[in-house]
Amino acid sequence: GMQAQGNNSGLGGNDEGVESLAERVLGLEKKNDMFNVYFNYTASARTDDEAGPWQSSFKAKELRFEITGRLTDRISYRFRHRLNKTNAAQSVDNFAKATDMMFVSYRLPGDKVELTGGKVCQMWGGFEYDENPMYIYQYSDFGEYMDIFFGGAHVSYKPVPTQEFIAQVTHTDNGTTDDYYGCRPVAVHETGETRALEQSKAPFTYIFNWNGDFGKGLVQTRWSAGIQQQAKGYTSKVVMLGQQLTLPRLQWYFDYMERWDDVDRYGIVTSELMDRFFGDYTPTTEFIDHGSVEFAGNEFCHYFTDTHMRSFVTKARWEFAPKWKLMLKGMYDVTGLRKQTDYKNYRKVLSYLASLEYYPVCSQDFRVYLAYRGRHYAYNKASALNNRNTNRIELGFMYRIKCF
Repeated sequence: GMQAQGNNSGLGGNDEGVESLAERVLGLEKKNDMFNVYFNYTASARTDDEAGPWQSSFKAKELRFEITGRLTDRISYRFRHRLNKTNAAQSVDNFAKATDMMFVSYRLPGDKVELTGGKVCQMWGGFEYDENPMYIYQYSDFGEYMDIFFGGAHVSYKPVPTQEFIAQVTHTDNGTTDDYYGCRPVAVHETGETRALEQSKAPFTYIFNWNGDFGKGLVQTRWSAGIQQQAKGYTSKVVMLGQQLTLPRLQWYFDYMERWDDVDRYGIVTSELMDRFFGDYTPTTEFIDHGSVEFAGNEFCHYFTDTHMRSFVTKARWEFAPKWKLMLKGMYDVTGLRKQTDYKNYRKVLSYLASLEYYPVCSQDFRVYLAYRGRHYAYNKASALNNRNTNRIELGFMYRIKCF
């Protein structure tokens, strides 16, 4: 899924005033910023009806190991690895999907330009995207299906400390077109024409990003636009615009996100409507890693073209008492085939979430929470799909453990 690096400028979390275990247990005084070690961990006991009847379980949602540091005034690095994901190297960039990031940055003299290369996080806009994934109870559909960690490089330019502009080039996929879309992928056009998807000679994603800060952090922006080469002759165009208001006890953001895919990159439209065009598919036991979701190989041999998704996300966190916060979040996703009137906006998903959070130790980024998430799926008549609702209740904790 989206699983972004979390606060691109803050390297994953607000660590100001947070004591490390080395300081608390061993009494070691940290004298430089060359070596910082974290575990990002969240787990919960949950009950939900997402797969049918209500079921209960204990689940470790996030378990990531992270090392960051600034070796000199100009050279810095970051490594983050997910411990509960596959370690198999991918066919194009030779990185494991479990490795989120492994990059080195060099800041040029003058402190306005910085160069970064390695396995990086795509620099899309929006504050849901930028938040550390361990703090996300539920992503929007737009974010849930995104695959964003790839080999690449970017240059950032800060003409003034409060304004940053970034130009980035990365791979579009970790593997080949066949790896991503399945065995012998075929694009299905609105005319009924089918065409085999061929590997592009330059399967890259190009992103331009602007991060703004106004009123000494009162209002912040994260805007981006980009184009992705999906396959030979097929691209995706993406716009993500985020803005955030930060007050002493209240933080609120609103994100607008939209994408136009020449080929159904997320597979949502294909999985729900392809049967109406080509009859019933019989999934096999062969599975393909498609971001955070596994799809059956033969089920997605054919992909629709000209799909469209638009999303709105808003989230507020209010500290109503010392050590206590209330978080409210709403998400609205609209998906469809943009060239077919009957299916243009056939799928609409409304999600709503609330969480009560308690922070027992002021010197640690640790919280205990009780959360509820509801989701309503609404389909138009042409799709012949049934509306449905899902619910989830969970009691858990989030802990960004600062080891050193």
